[in-house]
Amino acid sequence: MSGFPKIRMRRIRENSTLRAMLAEVALEPRHLVLPIFVCPGEGVSSPIASMPGVFHWSVDRLPEIIEPASDAGVKAYLFFGLPDYKDANGTSAFDSSQPVQRALAFLREKYPDIFLIADTCMCEYTSHGHCGCLSPNGRVDNDETLKLLSMTALSQAKAGAHMVAPSDMMDGRVDAVRDALDKEGFSEVGIMSYAAKLASAFYGPFREAAGSAPGFGDRRGYQLPPSNPREIIRDATLDIEEGADLLIVKPAGPCLDIASRLRERTDLPMAGYVVSGEYVMLNAAISSGALDRERALIEYHLSVRRAGCDLVMTYFATELARML
Repeated sequence: MSGFPKIRMRRIRENSTLRAMLAEVALEPRHLVLPIFVCPGEGVSSPIASMPGVFHWSVDRLPEIIEPASDAGVKAYLFFGLPDYKDANGTSAFDSSQPVQRALAFLREKYPDIFLIADTCMCEYTSHGHCGCLSPNGRVDNDETLKLLSMTALSQAKAGAHMVAPSDMMDGRVDAVRDALDKEGFSEVGIMSYAAKLASAFYGPFREAAGSAPGFGDRRGYQLPPSNPREIIRDATLDIEEGADLLIVKPAGPCLDIASRLRERTDLPMAGYVVSGEYVMLNAAISSGALDRERALIEYHLSVRRAGCDLVMTYFATELARML
């Protein structure tokens, strides 16, 4: 008698149609968000050396990446910008003539059915590479940075963003951005907060791609320590209390436990970000022949969904959508 349940489950697993019907967690194109790097100029489609297969795109060439992804079923896009200029306060972040704002305006009109998310941070725009302006002692000034982030989010909303994604990890940023948007009549623009963003080694390729590596020191003063899961949960809870509409857990793979814990504490939608280091790591293992490409990519991203994430942000989005 004890063997009967195992036999019944085996019969289910051996039938591919029934196995698919009974899948407890699904990974579908609608769950995917594609990050895109937008740069100045025209006619630019430039490979990023640190992230093989990923490109810098000028605004006029964005249809070349948006249309194939959308045709495959990807409907949401996250934009990072390389500005024309940088300064100590990152003022290009809220300059309407810069690539992200121009991309949002262009795409909002050309593709009204896609969902546009703007990364809201200062690191790509400051001359020193930190995620906010600096106080005289060389540390990031949290409260002054909130003003700059609010101006950036407002600029992105005016350009056409459906949602802004503060990734700076300043205290109180969600409340400050929500207040700024509401006061200017953008209450419909959502906030996708990087609620659990760890001080991770997996961001290296991105920092080269975005030109956002800090010129001195590091970001461990405001990003979250990987060794402190309770602190990470507390920090994410503050974003929930301040009015975040959607939470991001980053990097996704090393944070599956965090995603699972957060899912037990909130019903808010949640996204896991498969970051640049994970992208490069998977590509390298696949290219070496150690992993089957399709099985490895689906399994890795399915694990993010299984941990409790509603969405998966990934540079593999278009490829995955075609597989699925």
